[in-house]
Amino acid sequence: YIYCDEIDLCADTVLATLYAAKKYIVPHLARACVNFLETSLSARNACVLLSQSCLFEEPDLTQRCWEVIDAQAELALRSEGFCDIDAQTLESILRRETLNAKEMVVFEAALSWAEAECHRQELQPTIENKRLVLGKNIYLIRIPAMALDDFANGVAQSGVLTLNETNDIFLWYTAAKKPELKFVCKPRKGLTPQRCHRFQSCAYRSNQWRYRGRCDSIQFAVDKRVFIAGFGLYGSSCGSAEYQAKIELKRQGVTLGLAIIKYFSDGSSNTFPVFFEYPVQIEPDTFYTASVVLDGNELSYFGQEGMTEVQCGKVTFQFQCSSDSTNGTGVQGGQIPELIFYA
Repeated sequence: YIYCDEIDLCADTVLATLYAAKKYIVPHLARACVNFLETSLSARNACVLLSQSCLFEEPDLTQRCWEVIDAQAELALRSEGFCDIDAQTLESILRRETLNAKEMVVFEAALSWAEAECHRQELQPTIENKRLVLGKNIYLIRIPAMALDDFANGVAQSGVLTLNETNDIFLWYTAAKKPELKFVCKPRKGLTPQRCHRFQSCAYRSNQWRYRGRCDSIQFAVDKRVFIAGFGLYGSSCGSAEYQAKIELKRQGVTLGLAIIKYFSDGSSNTFPVFFEYPVQIEPDTFYTASVVLDGNELSYFGQEGMTEVQCGKVTFQFQCSSDSTNGTGVQGGQIPELIFYA
């Protein structure tokens, strides 16, 4: 780059190049490295890039990493890269109030990291040594905020806690007078999902909207990276009814998220949320296809006065019709009234 003014980055060399660019004060190349990392950011590498961004003092990249880790916390914590982070980054993740993860997943991830740390320190990965390398970080895992069965069948039998700690946490769950604990006891707040509503009104008529295995689909694009958690769907216009929904999110024909879920509608014109197992990362300026196949005999509400562009906070959604839609849903009307997302 210094001689030819050409930048040729790849995933294997970008961190080393960023280190060199910082060391020899080549700001344009450093910026290009950071842009490359931001573009390639995903739950798989977010934890490693978080530790590197702190090392390189890149606050914008750090913020982008936290956005991914918060929204896709369970995927990030279960990634191989999580075990490669340093103890300080582990502490900052365990302290994070906005992680969207079950506390049992946080506990399992911390144990996986501890096993990797034992190997790095040339220790046998025994329960005692895992507890040793975790140190005070063990108390940042919000064990008292877990479901009781997760604690009883998982943590309590793992051997990581002392007998006194196990006893005190059982008392915390069950006793009127609760013991004092070193552990953080409040559940994490997580992220508040936002909803992009694309219709201005909804209606029902005596001869529609019916399902019978046909696909309702819409295409959308955003101007900023977001994470689609699920959809809001209409329900029956003829009293309460149960639906089975197959929801799907695709990019250029490739399935990114898929779930088969039952939901109950109460006969109102409200939307009813259905969720993917994990939020799906959506990149800006690319069209994605949201689809649902509903199985239910009842007539349903449907949206009207659809908008091609919707502003939700700092994110702009654009909508266009999808060729996958075989049940009548389009920009102007139909099903999939809401996209539920984190930003």
